[in-house]
Amino acid sequence: MTSLQDRLIGAGYALGWNLVCRLPESWARAGFQLGADIAWRRQGPAVAVLEGNLRRVLGPEATGKQLRALSRQTMQSYSRYWLEAFRLPVLPTERIMAGMHCLGEERIQDNIKAGRGVIVALPHMGNYEEAGFWIINRGVGSFTTVAERLRPESLFRRFLAFREGLGMEVLPATGGASRFGVLAQRLRAGRLVCLVSDRDVTGGGIDVDFFGEKARMMGGPAALAVQTGAALLPVTLWFDGPGWGAQIHEEIPVPAEGTRREKIAVMTQQVAGVYEAGIRAHPQDWHMLQRVFTADLDRDRLPRPEGQADAPGGNGSGP
Repeated sequence: MTSLQDRLIGAGYALGWNLVCRLPESWARAGFQLGADIAWRRQGPAVAVLEGNLRRVLGPEATGKQLRALSRQTMQSYSRYWLEAFRLPVLPTERIMAGMHCLGEERIQDNIKAGRGVIVALPHMGNYEEAGFWIINRGVGSFTTVAERLRPESLFRRFLAFREGLGMEVLPATGGASRFGVLAQRLRAGRLVCLVSDRDVTGGGIDVDFFGEKARMMGGPAALAVQTGAALLPVTLWFDGPGWGAQIHEEIPVPAEGTRREKIAVMTQQVAGVYEAGIRAHPQDWHMLQRVFTADLDRDRLPRPEGQADAPGGNGSGP
């Protein structure tokens, strides 16, 4: 049974979503940026985790001031993601199609036209809602993705209906039929599958070298490529002025030798390398407010910027 608290939270999100779509865009944008700045100044647990991640990107030579400046830019970028996600139903299609600047689109198109499935592996960067809408309207048809369940359930169903209304097939990350089996079926049918994979949400992820440390990422994209022969294409995203940038990178090939697990580990490491380069180029657009580095999985070892007091633990919510 749904609790009163869950019903109130769900109703609040629904009201806020409708209000954001009805407000003038400039008003909504100012409100979201103000909210991002307030959250940044409070330095809560989510911002502490974000800064721990960004410290790796900047390197040990970065000062606390540089780290704080970057984390503020990232919170503003993160708030832009949510603003644009909420307002996607009222954004003109022409604006999205004209505002997306993509490098390497032919790598998806050529494979799909040849009847070969494609796995797009993404980090939490830029705005993948807009990117998903864009690629659907570029003629590839619907694609399949997996989404973490949100609480309350009414909020998750609302996001599910929203994404399905854009032409996406969304599988819940927990419950129901085997996600791997459904995704493999779609790929064997020559379809497109998009998976965000720069953070392990299962507890069974792959350890990779990432910004000079060990991190844990999802091995699902590589496992699907090994299983089905589909093309594994890492993609990095960023905000490009008022528009959006994307780069579809070269295919990560399945190694000729090794066990299945060894092949998956090698491919996942290569994906992590592409993510690392993309994040270095656009660090403010990596919206990772959750722990990804192995050292941080022990919360007592969470790094903090210079001069910052200990922050309470806890996971921030990601897109």
